[in-house]
Formats: sequence, structure tokens, C-alpha cells
Amino acid sequence: MAKMEFQNGTGALGAIYWESLCGSASLDWAFWSDDLTVNTNDPDLTLCFQYTMLHWLPAVFLLCVSAFHLRDLRRMQSKPGRGVSLFNLAKCVLLLPMMLLMVMDFFRAVTDASSGLVTPAVMYVYPILMLLVLLLVLFITYYEYRKGVHSSGLLFLFWLLELLCSIVILRSKIRYESMQLPNADAFRLVTWSTFVAFAAVQFVAQLFVDRGALAQHGGSRGRSYNETTDETRSLLQRNEPEKMRPYMKRFVKHNLEPCPELSSSFLSQISFYWLTGMIIRGYKRALTGDDLWALLDRDTCGYIVPLLQKFWKQEQAKAGKSHQFKYTNQMTSNGLPVAGGRPDGYQNAEHVASRPDTATYKPSFLRVLGKVFGWPYFIAGIWKLAYDLINFAQPQLLSLLILFIQNGDPYEWRGYFLAVALFLVALFKTFIFQQYYHGTYTTGMRLRTAVIAAVYRKALRLSSSARKNKTVGEIVNLMSVDAQKLQDAPAFLHQLWGAPIIIALALYFLWLQLGPSVLAGLFVMVLLIPVNGIIASRIRKLQISQMKWKDQRIKVMNEVLNGIKVLKLYAWEAFFDKGVREKRDQELKLLLAAAYLNAASAITWFCAPFLVALATFAVYVLSSPENILDANKAFVSLTLFNIMNFPLSILPGAITYLVTSLVSVGRITSFLNADEVDPDAVDTSGHANDSHEFPVQVHKGDFKWGPDEPLVLKDVNLKIPNGKLVAIVGSVGAGKTSLVSALLGELVKTSGSVSVTGTVGYVPQQAWCQNATLRDNITFGKAFQKTTFERVISACALKPDIKILPGGLETEIGEKGINLSGGQKQRISLARAVYSDTDLYFLDDPLSAVDSHVGKHIFEQVLGPSGLLSNKTRLLVTHGISFLPKMDLIVVLKDGSVSEVGTYSELLQHNGGFAEFIQQYLEEEDDEEEGDEETSGHGSASFSGAPSRRRSKVSVTLDDEANKVAADGRQLIQEESSETGSVKLSVFKSYVRSFGFGNFAFSVLTYALFIACQVGQNLWLSEWSQDEAINGTQDTALRDLRLGVYGAIGGGQAIFVLLQNIGIALGTYWASKVLHDDILDNIMKTPLSFFDITPIGRIINRFGKDIDTVDVSIPLTLRIWLMTFGGVVGTIIIIGITTKEFILLFIPLLVLYYFAQRFYVCTSRQLKRIDSVRRSPIYSHFQETIVGASCIRAFGKQQDFVDKSDYLVDWNQMAWYPSIVSNRWLQISLEGIGNFVILFTAVFAVASRYSINAGLAGLAVSYALQVTSSLNYVVRMTCDLETYIVAVERIKEYVEVPTEAPWYNNAARPRSGWPDSGRVEFKNYSVRYRPGLDLVLRDICAAVQPGEKVGIVGRTGAGKSSLTLALFRILEPAGGRIEIDGVDIASLGLHDLRSKLTIIPQDPVLFSGSLRYNLDPAEEHSDAEVWKSIELAHLKEFVAAQPAGLEFVCSEGGENMSVGQRQLVCLARALLRKTKILVLDEATAAIDLETDDLIQQTIRREFKACS
Repeated sequence: MAKMEFQNGTGALGAIYWESLCGSASLDWAFWSDDLTVNTNDPDLTLCFQYTMLHWLPAVFLLCVSAFHLRDLRRMQSKPGRGVSLFNLAKCVLLLPMMLLMVMDFFRAVTDASSGLVTPAVMYVYPILMLLVLLLVLFITYYEYRKGVHSSGLLFLFWLLELLCSIVILRSKIRYESMQLPNADAFRLVTWSTFVAFAAVQFVAQLFVDRGALAQHGGSRGRSYNETTDETRSLLQRNEPEKMRPYMKRFVKHNLEPCPELSSSFLSQISFYWLTGMIIRGYKRALTGDDLWALLDRDTCGYIVPLLQKFWKQEQAKAGKSHQFKYTNQMTSNGLPVAGGRPDGYQNAEHVASRPDTATYKPSFLRVLGKVFGWPYFIAGIWKLAYDLINFAQPQLLSLLILFIQNGDPYEWRGYFLAVALFLVALFKTFIFQQYYHGTYTTGMRLRTAVIAAVYRKALRLSSSARKNKTVGEIVNLMSVDAQKLQDAPAFLHQLWGAPIIIALALYFLWLQLGPSVLAGLFVMVLLIPVNGIIASRIRKLQISQMKWKDQRIKVMNEVLNGIKVLKLYAWEAFFDKGVREKRDQELKLLLAAAYLNAASAITWFCAPFLVALATFAVYVLSSPENILDANKAFVSLTLFNIMNFPLSILPGAITYLVTSLVSVGRITSFLNADEVDPDAVDTSGHANDSHEFPVQVHKGDFKWGPDEPLVLKDVNLKIPNGKLVAIVGSVGAGKTSLVSALLGELVKTSGSVSVTGTVGYVPQQAWCQNATLRDNITFGKAFQKTTFERVISACALKPDIKILPGGLETEIGEKGINLSGGQKQRISLARAVYSDTDLYFLDDPLSAVDSHVGKHIFEQVLGPSGLLSNKTRLLVTHGISFLPKMDLIVVLKDGSVSEVGTYSELLQHNGGFAEFIQQYLEEEDDEEEGDEETSGHGSASFSGAPSRRRSKVSVTLDDEANKVAADGRQLIQEESSETGSVKLSVFKSYVRSFGFGNFAFSVLTYALFIACQVGQNLWLSEWSQDEAINGTQDTALRDLRLGVYGAIGGGQAIFVLLQNIGIALGTYWASKVLHDDILDNIMKTPLSFFDITPIGRIINRFGKDIDTVDVSIPLTLRIWLMTFGGVVGTIIIIGITTKEFILLFIPLLVLYYFAQRFYVCTSRQLKRIDSVRRSPIYSHFQETIVGASCIRAFGKQQDFVDKSDYLVDWNQMAWYPSIVSNRWLQISLEGIGNFVILFTAVFAVASRYSINAGLAGLAVSYALQVTSSLNYVVRMTCDLETYIVAVERIKEYVEVPTEAPWYNNAARPRSGWPDSGRVEFKNYSVRYRPGLDLVLRDICAAVQPGEKVGIVGRTGAGKSSLTLALFRILEPAGGRIEIDGVDIASLGLHDLRSKLTIIPQDPVLFSGSLRYNLDPAEEHSDAEVWKSIELAHLKEFVAAQPAGLEFVCSEGGENMSVGQRQLVCLARALLRKTKILVLDEATAAIDLETDDLIQQTIRREFKACS
């Protein structure tokens, strides 16, 4: 055992000897000596200490860490056939002379001993130890290269430590030799100088990347999606799958550069300087999407989602839910396996034995997130803990510095040593803290990816009943607002445990300074906790309520945007505008209440350090006259209070983030636990009896849309023979669509069995189109085969349409098929099914939106006995009786049951209800005129006394307009634009104007006064600390004055904090209200053409994420900016008063700060803009998916859509990740500069120690310790404010979109009762869609007499829709005019005009809310009038059967009603308005013939006097 002895011999006071290693021959060989090291003007370490501690420290570090490092290297896959890297070879070769030097030192020791010189054992030990360490370094260097590690963090830290220790030893050897002291050794000076030179070369080598290892390890383009460094992965992940799903091949087409983080050195990675290239590029020019790098593999959906699914399945299994599924890559064309009982694309959850408590166990998404992201988040917490512990080194160093100045220490080097120590501690803190923040922010980014992926996948599996309870707006909120809150939370949640630790340590050190008096401060803090707990609880309740109102607002806004055409045509914008504002007002009321509570909380938290200090100091000085508050106690305590200030001030925010994130997790968990489509509802195994002869079978089937819904299909028994054409007929609401949905597995099966054998093609009743090219809409992910494709589009009568489309097959179809007519959308939907070439076809009324000749053509070429599908099994829902004789089988539904089944002739002979129906309408159907305006291209005009059943192509969808919009190219939906360069001053002015100039000035003034109080309080404390004691006690009168003024100034702080927070709360309220109202008002008044080229998701993003930024992020950032800016000003004042020389250095430091900020903000701002632009497609794609979910499931294309969503999320995160890193880059840069403020302040304080008192020096240094974070926050908050203000810029962009004409023109209001006759006259009327385009209507002259019924016909593109839209002034004239009863409609306000016209659109649009609200949102009619319109529209029986009657709640889009019933509601609207002019746009498209006849009679009777 080594033995240490403490000796107090003469000349060796406080010396410690390690005799077994170093002996005790002289003081130089002592292990420690105060005389040599501390109490001297020429300090040096003893030789024993150098040869032991300084040699052993790097060695022990390497030995300890390498054990774990080599384990990780072993797990990595070696790269066989690796060539030789000259760089790696050079590093290895350079180790050989270093080993030789150690051998020489060893033999020198042997020689000395043999010569009779006293040679301590340590002289043998250290060269042997160093030789072993160098051999280990050689092995690690080579082994890392073999494993593909291009930059070693372990070796970088080892050589840094070794070099620092070696330089200390070298300095000592030079000192001994230069002063010719005993124990000088010229030989070892030479060998050690050479060793240090080689060590310096090795350290410099670690600053560079081994390109040889990088190339072998996959440093080529795109590597970041296939590999990541195993060293990094081992630090950040655990339990990861070895292989990632290679769906990221999509990114290759974008030719993305791999992220340079992968190929950067260790130092570049920990300092984030690998981003410098992008920072400089962003400063020189505005960044674009092409400047971004590929995501790291660990940050992609392909990496995160499998982990998430794995643990979520385990949660579901624990809860006893055996039917949970995930999507796989093995998909058939329709999502149904050829053999097996489940739709392909679903995979059964791994079976986990049920626990006894599974009945009460609830799946928790929070637990899943903890399992997936807990480890990297835990690592970030370790960094946080290290930072918090190191943070307390500064007060101790400050204490020593104050004592140094106060006591007049004769050894000047001690002061400079303490100044350098303060600087090094601050530098160390900088690197540690940025690692912590990087870990938390990247965790947050991955959380957002996980949430969006989970919500999207769940939405694809959502059952119909769950879908009714979860609107698109609510689910979009989960993906946008809730995902964002979870992304922001991790950076703050570690404060929840970190804050108590910091507070506890601070109190401990305060106890050492002030003794039991600190308990008074502790009591104050404990007193504050329940107060803030109550406030936090109340804020949480407000948050929950506010999120509900936000959901409702987004839901209504989503419906408004989806139905904007109907709103404009009916002049209903104001009523829906009012509905949105009402919900927004409720949301803002809750936000304001929460802001007031935060203001109350701010008094306690912002003033907590002062209150604690006041209580502590007061008890300390009042408890005994001998307790004197000197500079050391005052400013060390003040520094400790400042350390407490951060956790105390951030704790409310952390609690808020915890509350909001828990609320969000709860909402997401609730959604993820919602009911799903049951994959077992349909047996697809093919094992059913006679499945080959009857591929579709239903036996005693009872079905309903949801668990709590009534049965919609009862006791259904049905067998569909193979290869036959089967018609499903019945009246509106009979259950035709429900039957098809039941066969697809969309309904809840309560009893019976359903068997479907074979792949399925599906055509929904309402055609669904993607925002993609025409070709992609038809191929739908299937390989393009030209011959087959040509046959399909010809059979579906699409060739004439393709010829007139500007881009042909590559023409982009707008969102929801906005640039297509109803007939075109339906034929594309049919072509998609036909091209899929499946075994079975479920066709839900595909001919309803096409005219009779096109219908006949499609039936003959596609559906009929000689069509493309002649050998397939086809189920056709239809209202057309002309095709029924050609059916192989007809299924008649009545009231949800199969009433008759048979061939056409069998049903006629049966003389049932079907036979009566056919006899009544057969003659009328046969007598209808023939006219094919779509396939023949010949138009005709006709006048008749009543509308007929014939299909015409009068569509209020903007087919012509959209075609014109896209006429100059294939693309319709334009890429979302974003500003470049600095945010314009007008944007800031716009926000301040919304905020209120008075509120803004008041907030700034009160905060300036708060800072003034804070600075004055500390100056007063400095003066207090210099009061001299009289006979060891303090003057009580002076003491009471000092304490009273100190408390009074603190009271002023509390008042001004409260006033400032109230000012910001009020200003924020008005800014949020004004900006939201402005964008809502403008969107309501925007021309319809704007919505054709702007995806709804893009607009929703403005009302969701951007408004949320205005509500939350900007106020928080503004508040922090005011606080930190005031703090910096106060710091400059304090340090300037203390050390005037510092001002000269501070100016260049501010210049450096300014340039660092400008470099950063250019890049950060543009990254934020790119991020905002790339968010919108995520939501647009999601909304598109929700609408077409049943179609996607039927075709089995879930994985394709999931992949696209993942692609869009990753595409968005590619902008967010460099944005995160740019923040870290800025912090490292700024704190590096700020740390020099600490150094210079401390150095100046030491240099001026004879001219300033300890109180001012302590005050200056304590403020300097804060200035780093204050300056950083000023720059960062300035950047963040400019970044967040982009949200205002984006809102302002839509506020400035050109609007339609005014709703009312007071100078030309129509007379009462206008129009009184209904005469419409076109006088040389011309119109174009926008300036610069050709006229689409040219010099039209026509007149419609009062009461006359006019049909508008013509081929696609002839201008039919243009004429209709012109009547409603959706299009404004380019020449001529339209007069209604002698009034030029161009002179009227739009609402004065549109409210006097009525249109029944082709696509029925309903809004969520009561039936009465859908009919009369303005509440202008009595209940009796509403009931009358319902009766005339033949809806009375349906409405009367509902318990709520007129208050029957329509779900979003009217999904709880059939399409036919929705069309009847639209008819009831027209009957209720009963204007003199009525426009019918295929008003009976989805209605059975019997109801159609009744409606036509109603129209003839009720609109007899209308034009």
C-alpha cells in the first residue's frame, strides 16, 4: 500500500509526502507543498505531483472510458477489404517515436539508479504507464479506422488532457533548468519537449477528419438515410432495430447532400461549427430548399415509427385489445390478401398474455414516448445535471476573488488565476449546456415526427363512428398544435427536477455564508409553492378549455374553406364569419384569463430571488448586531440568488409546458384509442362455402355505422355470383351505400357473416381525386402500362377531356378536383378502378354525374356484357332504369333490408314494388331526348317548361376557370411562396399597431422602471456592504435604513413586473384578436379563384400554427426580450461604474455580437420560412387522405399514403433540424464572446484592486457572470422575435390578398322587392378569368324573360359555368353588362345581388350543426317555414323520425346523411329562399327516380313564377 504522510517540518509547512513512490529526499519530491505551489510569487507543482497526478489523469481517463468505447466498437460492423489511409497510418506512425521516448526515460531511470543516484519508484512507473497507454491509443486508432470512425471523440479528449498536463510538466522542467535548481534534468527536458511536440501534432490531427475512414463508411451522397455513425447512435438510442425501412429512396431524386454533421470532426460536432457553411451561405443570399441537407437517419420517420409501433402494440396488448394493427410494406392491390383473414396492410399485434388487470389498464401514449425517446432524453438530463453542478463553482471562485481584493492578497498571480478559472468554468458550462439543449430540442423534433406519424396512421384506420366524433379540424390540431407543444416541451421539462436541485444547493451554500438565516428565505420559497400550484392548476383548466375552443374554431374554419363556394353563392359569409369569431372570442377570453394568472404568477417568480434575499438578509442582520453584511457575504449570496433566479423564473414556464404537454398527450391518447375499422368484419380468406362460385356473400347480416348507432342494414342475406353484373337499387336512404360499405368492412357488423373473396376495385358515390397529375390519379400507384391505360381512358370517355387539358395526362388536378367537373371526376374515379384490374368491383352510383349518352358509352365500354369488365364480378348501385334490363341480377333494398332479388324479368313477373316502380317510369325514360355533349362535342340549346332528368354539364365548379388558370402550364396548385431577406419593418409596425401603441409603450416603460429598481437595489446593496462596523457591530439606525430602502426598491420591482405583464397581456390579446379578425375578414372576401390554386391545408396552417405563434410564442419571446435587454443595459451600467476601462473593450465585443447575430438571423429567418412553407403540405395531404380514406383502404394503398406523409414530415424536418443547430451555433459563438466579458471584468478587478472596494468589484463580477446569458438571450430573442414575426408576415400576406367587390354598395342599394319579375339580360357581355388572359365569353347578348325556363348546354370549355358564375359575379365583366329587372348587377354590392339569387349546386355541401342551421343560418325564417321547405323537399319523413327534429345534428360534411338526402337539403334551402331567379346545377343527381319525379313536380309548382 502506498503511504502518504503530512509533515509540518521547518520550511515544509503543509507538505505531504508519498514515500513509497516519491520518497522524501527533498521538498521538491513531496506530493504537495503549499510553499512551492500556493504561498509563493513563482508557483510550481512538486515533481511527485507531476509524475503521478499529471501523468495518471489522462491515463485513467482513457482506461476508464475506453472500456465502454471498445465495447461499442465491437458491436459495429467491420468493413472488409478496407484500404490503407495515409492519415490513419501517419497517426499510428507518430506514436512510435513517443513510445521510444518513454523507453528512453525508463532506461534513464535505470542508468541513474545504477550510478548511485536516488531514483524514486515513480520514475520507473510513469514511463511504463505511458508506454501502455500509447499502445492502447495505437490499438484504438487502428480499430476505429477498421470500424469506419472518421473522428474520435475519445482520442480528442485524451490528447487535449494529455497536452495540457504535459505543458504544465514542460513549464516546470524549463523552470528548473533555467534557474539551475536542484533536480534539473537536461535529458528529460529534451525528451519531454519532444514528447510534447508529438502530443501537439496528435491533438491537431484529431481536429481533422480521416477521409479514408469516411469514404469507406459511406460518406457518399445520401448516406445519412442509410447509415449513421454507430458511435453517435450508441449515445442517442437504445433498443433500435438494426435495419431501417428503405423508403427514403424518394429523396435520391432530389439529389440531396448528406448532412455534414456525419463527416465533421468531433470538435466541429460539439461546437456545431459544421453548420458554418450554411450560415455563411444564408448571409450571402437567401437560402432555398435546395440548400438543405438530408436528415440524419435517426431523425427520419423510417427510423422512429417502427420503434413507436413496437411499443404502442405492447401497450395495446397489455390493455387486452387484441385487434391492433400496423401497416406493412406487403400490400395487394386492394388491401385484401389472397389468402388470410385480414386486409393486407394490417398485421396482427404480437400476442401478449393478458394480465389480470387488463380490464382497467389503459394504453398510454406517454409511456410509449418514454420508451422510445427516454434514453436520449435521459442523456440530455445528465448534461443538465453536470451543468447545474458546475454552475456552483462560480460563486466559490467569486468568493475567493472578493476575499483576494478585500484582504489585499500579496500574491498577484492568485487573482489572475481566479480570473482565468472563472473564464474556464464559464467556457466549460457553455459546451455542456449546449449539448443539453441540443439533446432536448432534437428529442422534441423526433416527438413531433412520432405524433404526426401516429395520428396519420390512426386516421387511416378510424372507424366511421369515431370519424364522426373527430372532425378534420380536430385531428389537424393534433398534428399541428399538439405536436408542436410536445416538440417545445422537452427543452423545459428537465427544469422540473433540475430546479429543486439548484435551489437546494444554492440554499446549502447560502447556509455556509449566512447560517440559519437562510431558513427565512427557504420559508418564503415554500410559501410561494402552493400559491403558484393553485395558479398552475387554474391555468391548466384554462388551457384545456382553450384547446377545445381552438379545435372548434379550426373545425368550423375547415368547413368554411371546404364550403366556401356555397357560402359565396348564398351570401352566407357574414353568418359563418360571426360563428368563427364567436369561437375565437371564447378562445381569446381564456387566453387573456391565463395571461392575467401568469401576471400574478410573475410577481412571485420574478420577485422570488429578491423576496428570498430580503428575508434572508433581514433575518441575518436583525438577529444579531454582530452579523455584518460585508461584500463577500452580500455578493456571493447575490450570485447564489441569481443562480436560483433561473430555475425560479423558468419553473412557471416549465410547469406550463408540463401542463400543456400532458393535455396534448391526453388528447392524442384519446384519439389513438378511438375505435378502428374492424378487419375481421369481412372474411377474405376464401374459405367460405361456394366462395369461388359466389365471391360475395352476406348471411343474416346486421350492420350499423357505429356502436351506439341504430341498425342501417337488417337481416341481409345475399349471394353475388362470380363474373356477373349486379345492380343495387332502392329509394333515397334505403341503404345502398351502406351495403357497399358493409362489403368493404367500413360498417360495424353486429351479427351474421360477410365473405369477400378476391381483390376489390371501388368507385365511391362522391368521386375522390388526389392533388396529383391526371395520370397518377388513374394509375394510383400501379405501374404505367400504355396500352392498358389507353384502353381504360377511352372506355371511360376521358380522351376528349385529356385533349383540352393544358398538360394532357400530366395536368395537375387541383385539391378535391377543383378544376374538374363532377362528370370528369366521376370518370377518373371509375378509370382508377378499371385500371387497377381487380377481381371484384363495387361501383356506388358512378353514372350519376354524367349525362345519358356518356353513361350509355361507359356502360357499353366498361360495365356491360361487352365492356372491359365483362368477365369481372360487378356490383353497381344505380338510379338509372335504362340499364336494369341488361343486369344479370338486381338487388332491391327497402328500409335497410333486401326486399327482392332476381333478374329483371323475374322481378317484373313477381309484380312487387320493383315492378310497379319500373312500369311507372319506363315510358318516360325511353322517351327522353338523346344528346351527348361530352362525347360527340355537339352542343344544343333548349327551352322547356320544367327541368328534365337529362344530365347536363352545368357545373358551378370552376372547370373553365381552373383550366384557364393552368393554361400556361401543367401545374395548378402553386408552390407556397415565402419572403426572402429581412422581415420588413412594415410587418413589425403591423404587429405593434395590432398590439396597440399605448400598450406597447406602457409595457416598455414599466419594464424599464423594473430594471432601474433592480440596478438601484444592487448598487444600494454594494453601498450597504461597505458600511464599517463599530466595535464589531453595526449602527442599528443605519442598518434599518439600509434594509428599509432595500425592501422598498424591491416592492417597486413587484409593482412594475405586475404592470408590465398586464400591459403585455392586454396588448397580446388585441394583437391576436386584430390579426385573426383581419385574416378571417379578408379570406371571407377573397375571390373564389384564390381557393382554386391555394390548398386548404395552407390556409388552415395560417389559422392554426401561425395564429398560435401570435397567441403564445411572440408574447413569451417579447417578454423575455424586454427582461434580458434591460438586464444587459443594467450590466453595462454596473460594470462601467466599476471599471471604466471595460467600456473600451465592451464596444468591440458588441460589434462581434452584432455580426454574429446578423449572420445567424439571416439563416434562421429563412429556415423558419422554409419550415412554414413545408408544413402546409403535411396538413393538405392529411385532409386529402381523410376524405378518401375508404377509397384508400379499399384499394389497399394505405402504405403508399403513409409513405407520402412520412416523406412530407421528413421534408419539413429537413428545415427544422438546421434551425435547431443554428441556435446552438449562435449560443456557442455568443457565449464564447461573452465569456471574455467575465475574463476581462475579473482581470480589471484584480488589476484595480487597490483603487476599488471589494463591494463594487464583487458587484461588477457578479453582473459579469450574468452578462453572458443576458447578452445571449438578447441576441437569441431578437432573432427569435424576427423568426416568429414571420407568422405575422404570413398572416399579413393573406390579409393583403385582393378581395372581391364590397358586399354592400350604399350608393346603389336595390329597391325593396327587387327582383320583382326575374328578367335577366346579357348586353354585349364579355368576361376573362384574370387580366392578361383571353376572353372566355365574348359579346354575349341574350335575354331571359320573367318566368322563362332556360337550359344551358355546350361542350366542356364552352363557357357554361362561366355564364352561371358571371350571374353571381364570381367573375367580373371585361365588357358589357348583365341586367336583372333593369338593374346593372355590377353596380350592386355582392350580398345585395347573391342574396336575391338561388342556386342548387351539383355537389351538396352541408356544415356541422343543426339541420335548421344548415337551412337558415341567418335565422330569417320561422320554424313553420323551415318545416314547409323540408316537406316540399320530401325530407319531412326523415326529419320527423329524428328525435331532435330540426335540431338534428349534421356531422361534418353531412356524413351522417346519404348523398341523396344532402341534395334534398340543398333543395330545401332553395325552397326556403324562394327568389325570383333559380339556377339548377343537376339538382337531382343522386336521387332515385321516384323522388326525382316528386321533386320536379315541386319545382314546377313552387318555382312556377321564377326564371
